[in-house]
Amino acid sequence: MPNLLELRGKLGSYITRPIIGSLDKSGIKPTTLTFTGLAIDIGAAYVIATSHFFLGGVLILISGLFDLLDGALARFANQATKFGAILDSTVDRISEAAILCGLLIWYLSKGATSEIVAIFAALVGSFLVSYIRARAEGLGLECRVGLFTRAERVIVLAVGLLVNQVFIALWILVIFVYVTVAQRLLYLRKQAKIRR
Repeated sequence: MPNLLELRGKLGSYITRPIIGSLDKSGIKPTTLTFTGLAIDIGAAYVIATSHFFLGGVLILISGLFDLLDGALARFANQATKFGAILDSTVDRISEAAILCGLLIWYLSKGATSEIVAIFAALVGSFLVSYIRARAEGLGLECRVGLFTRAERVIVLAVGLLVNQVFIALWILVIFVYVTVAQRLLYLRKQAKIRR
């Protein structure tokens, strides 16, 4: 998995590098970007719940940019703190839940049982992916492996909304978040044996 991690890092750096210097000069704080991204995601949840899927997909991608920028700015401006990392992760979970709740509201109005089940499964799986890493790090184990981190989940859901294929996007999420859960648990099992 190291190659995938490097690729993610390089791609994130490529996207944020041209903007970070200007943001630092402007005096904007990383937490401002974090909460702006959250506000955009809450707006996206609302427009999705009111059946404006394309606009919701666009807003999710814009919010994803803010999610990339807040951490990059914190590191660039030497403002990265442990609390900032905790706050960012917390806001990420709220954002993800808000988007899926927007979809849930829309599908509840349609009585679409399979989509409702997929949303619930995707939400639980997404939270498990993050929880396993947090729990592992709390025990002193590094856990950066996994196919479907937040970035991949955001992209798949946004693309599904943009092309009006939400059902497919949801089931892709469901499958790959649980693949990621399994990847992380198997990796940590090996790590725990090594450190025993």
